[in-house]
Amino acid sequence: MPIEFGVHTFAAVPVVDGAPLSHAQVLRDVVAEGVAADRQGLAFFGVGEHHRDDFAASAPEILLGALATATERIRLGTAVTVLSSNDPVRVFEQFSTLDGISSGRAEMIVGRGSFVESFPLFGYRLEDYEALFEERLELLAALVREEPVTWSGTLRSPLHEQPVYPRSHAAEHGGRIPVWVGVGGSPESVIRTARHGFDMMLAIIGGSPAQFAPFAGLYRKAMEQFGHAPGRIGMHSPGLVAETDAEAKRILMPQWMVYRNRIGRERGWGDATEREFDASMAEHGAMFAGSPETVAQKIVWAKETLGVERFDLKYDSGTSHEDNLRSIELLGTEVVPRVRALLGEA
Repeated sequence: MPIEFGVHTFAAVPVVDGAPLSHAQVLRDVVAEGVAADRQGLAFFGVGEHHRDDFAASAPEILLGALATATERIRLGTAVTVLSSNDPVRVFEQFSTLDGISSGRAEMIVGRGSFVESFPLFGYRLEDYEALFEERLELLAALVREEPVTWSGTLRSPLHEQPVYPRSHAAEHGGRIPVWVGVGGSPESVIRTARHGFDMMLAIIGGSPAQFAPFAGLYRKAMEQFGHAPGRIGMHSPGLVAETDAEAKRILMPQWMVYRNRIGRERGWGDATEREFDASMAEHGAMFAGSPETVAQKIVWAKETLGVERFDLKYDSGTSHEDNLRSIELLGTEVVPRVRALLGEA
């Protein structure tokens, strides 16, 4: 199967002339970037859910609804929906609505997320972190079948023969809304994803993609053992495409440092260094940044190492709207054709 290509954004807020851009402007820019991704023929545009001042998209489904009416072919989804602090019924209703508006282009990528601000914001306890995700993923698996749901758990009121509306465009045409689970690298997460028969999106934001090869193998084996048809494996990694490797580093490193150090201070890490950035940008690092040839070669290596069916580039790291648009353009016009030629898919 030919590899698919998508892009993700967290709607990171750039700093311009010493001041952060307004959230409203960032949201408008994200819509324009989604339209650009559609025009470049990319397969997927994902918006990550966050509840912090340095990311503007706390309600990505609203952005995706806007994009459903402004795009024609690209599939639309979250990257990720923080399922632990969202009600699965509401999540399903939002995505079935999006699927109808977009004529069947909605996809979910759900996960636990790497931030926890949504827990106190919506009244959930961090002590229930694991149990919330386990229960809500189970309920979501029942909901996407689009049949009356009977379900009970310990952290939400039960449902008995409960229909949920609207029916999706996918269901009306004999299918279901695609669901991916974002997995950060624990065997338990892989097994949980396979148990429900969902596709798996590997969130590769550090180390080397090669470290995730055992999880890809575990997922395929678990899907078979649970009696499911083979599922898709995708990967999400940060990066940026520019004319040259040096230009990509010049654009990306200062913004990457700002975000890395802010999060590092919150989590007790030391300050980032240029050596750390270079290691991530290196041949087998987690960051897919550089010239079209460099990024294409690295995607081919990752594809052959992990056997992924989709590669999604998280293209924004506080970089400017203009640089984001150029990165999306180069991904579509330069990187994708190179990858297909190298893989013999051209």
